Amino acid sequence: MKKIGDSELIINPDGSIYHIMLKPEHLADTVIVVGDQHRVKDISKYFDKIEYEIQHREFVTHTGYYNKKRITVLSTGIGTDNIDIVLNELDAVVNIDLETRMVKPELKSLDIIRLGTSGALQADIPVDSFVVSSHGLGLDGLLNFYNPRKPIFDNELTEEFIKQTSWGADLQKPYIVKGSDKLMAKLGEGLIKGITATASGFYGPQGRVLRIDLAYPQLNEKIESFKYKDYRITNFEMETSALYGLGATLGHNTLTICDIIANRLSKQYSKDYKSSVEKLIQLVLERLTK
Repeated sequence: MKKIGDSELIINPDGSIYHIMLKPEHLADTVIVVGDQHRVKDISKYFDKIEYEIQHREFVTHTGYYNKKRITVLSTGIGTDNIDIVLNELDAVVNIDLETRMVKPELKSLDIIRLGTSGALQADIPVDSFVVSSHGLGLDGLLNFYNPRKPIFDNELTEEFIKQTSWGADLQKPYIVKGSDKLMAKLGEGLIKGITATASGFYGPQGRVLRIDLAYPQLNEKIESFKYKDYRITNFEMETSALYGLGATLGHNTLTICDIIANRLSKQYSKDYKSSVEKLIQLVLERLTK
């Protein structure tokens, strides 16, 4: 097995991995990821005990115990580029020996749950409700740079999406990846389920117009109207496709649950989304430790 070079796997002088600054002992097998670094404390305040608090750039990590279960909470920042960093480095911490730079002979599978905020793309999804992502729809292009050793894409759904939206040839080819059945069964009961679209930006890529016109002004309508079998696209955000794609490729269980803080069709925005996020945090912690 080949040793990974210094420029490919960057290790800090203290032995931690480059961006997230974690060592194996810092990381629990269950990881909650959030975009906002301030939301880490919103979750860890419920812990019975906090073992580690680590911060580097936007990556804040708290590891501790809730109802006797060890959990890590980690902020990723915004976007699939940051998810690329976080997922690869989380995997490296548990599956690569950071001293020898060799992949371990026995690989570990993490449970990684994203708690996020999102905008609904269907009129019947109310603000302050919770959506769990059955699939991640990647409009970002990140997974096109990887060559998974096993099938991870839902090709039938992907091709139907391309067909129904008349997807532009000059755009990154989309991809659809399924979330974890295991985590869906544990955490998804009673929540709204659907495909979550992941964009590479907040404005134009999600159909928002400020001072620059859109290249595909009808794209959001086509995304909203997509239907195939029992599937529809419920919401728009900026991380899930990368989380699901890299998670599936690396052998980790991943699931996204989003608090709907806006409805793009009704133009409504939550009057108090922080209270709604708090309810989501409590719900997920209880279900994780039930």
